[in-house]
Amino acid sequence: MTNRKDMTGADALLAALADEGVTVCFANPGTTELDLVRSLEREERMRCVVGLQENVCTGGADGYGRMTGRPAATLLHLGPGFANGIANLHNARRAHTPIVNLIGDHTSWHLPYDSPLTSDIESLARPVSGWVHRIAAVEQSDAAGREAVKQSLARGGQGATLIFPADHQAHTGGEQVALQQPAADVGAEVPAAFDPVAAVQRLKAANRIVFLLGGGGELSGLGVRAQKAVQRLCAALGATAYAETFPSRSERGQGLPAFDRLPYFPEPAREVLDPADLVVLVGALPPVTYFGYEGHPSLLVPAERLLKLAAVGDDAATRLEQVADLLGAVEVAIPVAVLSPPEEGPLTPARIALALANELPERAIVSVEGGTCGYPFYAVSAAARPHTTLTNTGGAIGQGLPVAMGAAIACPNRQVVALLSDGSTQYTIQTLWSLAHEDLDVVVLIAANHQYAILRNELRRGGAVLGNRAAEITSLDKPRIDWVTLAQSYGVPGGRATTSSELTALLRQAFAKRGPMLIEMAL
Repeated sequence: MTNRKDMTGADALLAALADEGVTVCFANPGTTELDLVRSLEREERMRCVVGLQENVCTGGADGYGRMTGRPAATLLHLGPGFANGIANLHNARRAHTPIVNLIGDHTSWHLPYDSPLTSDIESLARPVSGWVHRIAAVEQSDAAGREAVKQSLARGGQGATLIFPADHQAHTGGEQVALQQPAADVGAEVPAAFDPVAAVQRLKAANRIVFLLGGGGELSGLGVRAQKAVQRLCAALGATAYAETFPSRSERGQGLPAFDRLPYFPEPAREVLDPADLVVLVGALPPVTYFGYEGHPSLLVPAERLLKLAAVGDDAATRLEQVADLLGAVEVAIPVAVLSPPEEGPLTPARIALALANELPERAIVSVEGGTCGYPFYAVSAAARPHTTLTNTGGAIGQGLPVAMGAAIACPNRQVVALLSDGSTQYTIQTLWSLAHEDLDVVVLIAANHQYAILRNELRRGGAVLGNRAAEITSLDKPRIDWVTLAQSYGVPGGRATTSSELTALLRQAFAKRGPMLIEMAL
């Protein structure tokens, strides 16, 4: 092992992480992490980004990992601090994002006394982590850091959580040693070898085929190469293709097929899936309903009608190209779609979507949370300039703004847009401070309809009437949030648009300069 006997445990851990390529840490530390804070001063390879709430940190690490394919670290305070960040770690788990979580704990000799902040951190961590390890001695720090990075990259990407007692952070040790316990098997089950000939035979035998494409990195089902290969297959087989409902990352825009997303509600989703005698999974999981709905099966497609062409983390692009070549599927010309400008008038979701699609810079990254404008934007974004879209993979609220922050840190030369709704953004509104503090190039768009619209849509399902009490519970109107003033209080300049032309003017202003800006879109 590396000779780091003159280092503290915290020094050795951070050095190991940096050696393995972890160069960003999203931090909200407390007393039990102070030696890691001191070590951050000395480890010049590690950038520290402060979040005012832990869910900002975990969401930031998620956005960073989605765009780079490499883990960032989070630095969180004991079990309660980690618990505050679990919602966005849930989303990151669903996105298969590599993340290394560092959680300080009480000094090892103090734990038996059950002081007020003592908790079962392991039990909190396991549901959102593929690997959890408690550092039992300062001499393990180097090996634990390196193993955590390795584990974060396993299974297509996952959370790796290190629990680090404060005394082991502070002390210096002798020669660094291997972990006392053998590392968990990072591979899980060994995947079967891909057989393109068998896949072609199954495709030829089917009559109605739907491809379901999963998001991720450049080689995923929603990368550029994979989408073009699927377009060839659709033309050759008379098939159709859909993106999964909430992809972690997808490439979108001119030059790519205009594949729709699988609908959210079960009725339109079944209209797509029920007629198919073969649903081909390309980096996507078998489709299930988002909730349990009476009269609808939870598993939307039985196993006998599924073909897994690529699992999450596989090189889906190469597999699809192999299958397309074996079928003799030729390249398909993709027509260039032309966007019309939004009609002038009061803002509507459709007008907002068109305004953004028209003004979106090339290679922008759009972090979407909220159905008010998210779905309308996706419908027209195929005609926008080429861009990357990130969505809420796990459904835990409050991911859109911190994921945008993480993406901006990962890709400082690309414009980032956070297309959000007013209710969900309040969950992690503290991210605005971090955007200003880091001077990140993020344009925040808030669809301000002053209600929890998704809940109202669910309440109205099947023609049900929205009652007065239900309307009151789902209202954000008394008092109304002044988003422009709120943003300015966090150090982010803001403006308010009520019409299409006002929004277009503010978008052009925001995209013409560096740094963050918030636009309240009054609906």
